[in-house]
Amino acid sequence: MIRPTARFASVIALAAISLPLSNAVAQQQVPAAPAPEVSAPAPSAAITLPKPNPADFTAVSPTKEMVSAFLQMAWGYDDSRVWQVQGILKTPAEGTSKVFIVVADKSGKVKPSMLHFYVLPDGKHILAGDELLPFGDHPYTEFRALLQQRADGPYRGSAAKDLELVEFADFQCPHCKEAQANMDKLVADFPKARIVFQNYPLGNAAWKGSKPAASYGVCVAKLGGSDAFFQYASTVFDGQDGLSSDDGVTLTLNAAVAKVGLDPAKVAACAATPETKAAVEASVKLGKDVGVVETPTLLVNGRQVPLGGLPYETIKQIVQYQMKLDGLTQ
Repeated sequence: MIRPTARFASVIALAAISLPLSNAVAQQQVPAAPAPEVSAPAPSAAITLPKPNPADFTAVSPTKEMVSAFLQMAWGYDDSRVWQVQGILKTPAEGTSKVFIVVADKSGKVKPSMLHFYVLPDGKHILAGDELLPFGDHPYTEFRALLQQRADGPYRGSAAKDLELVEFADFQCPHCKEAQANMDKLVADFPKARIVFQNYPLGNAAWKGSKPAASYGVCVAKLGGSDAFFQYASTVFDGQDGLSSDDGVTLTLNAAVAKVGLDPAKVAACAATPETKAAVEASVKLGKDVGVVETPTLLVNGRQVPLGGLPYETIKQIVQYQMKLDGLTQ
């Protein structure tokens, strides 16, 4: 479920990378990520983008080429999208530049829209809306390394981490439940991938079952392995409505544990330990460290993809594109 306080920030900062262009432009979205030495795709005859004014390029860094490479990595999976760097301006904040781009689609059906973000003095981050996002020649490298080191949740697929898809989810989040069908498709379509589940319970007053379900899940994986965990997860998501009351939480989780052949009493005792609670908190901390602000969120070799409401074909397209960037074959 999208965090209420982060909903609009995440829409502005992230969805333009992952959503179809018609949605992204209509909502005035902003980008997020770079690429090698590539320029923006040429617009078709169906659209005309405004000519940049040389006077709007007053900042020394980033260069126009750096921004184009960034956008190619962020948006290159979408053949219908075209863009143009419109200006890179100095700001009163030393070392911070304001970048303007215009984005449209080749068909001309979507009206060109002006977007902007700030490149920070370290040259490694941008500020888009109120989201801090990676920037540079290799923007996903740091997050990818963090996930390879610390994403220790149950997984499906390959033991190797060359292609690692890490899902951050909350068992009581309706959108997370909906996303599981797409996660199952990813498992089928990318057999060489390591697809990891990381707990990210919101644990607010209305969602009484988030943290208990996460803790039980940690113990199911510990006592029964990854296969048992994913059977447990499927059962809990199916019975998600039962997590809305104290009694319902206990009944739902115990039933899910029993269904995978484990002892509910043992799992409950394990879930209550400080070690298990620390494991859940460590998973949440990892999510925050890689920029997760909503559930469900998928990271594909460090590249963040918001899963809520995203068509499967777009998700698949992004995974395939990231594989290409990383020199991987399916």
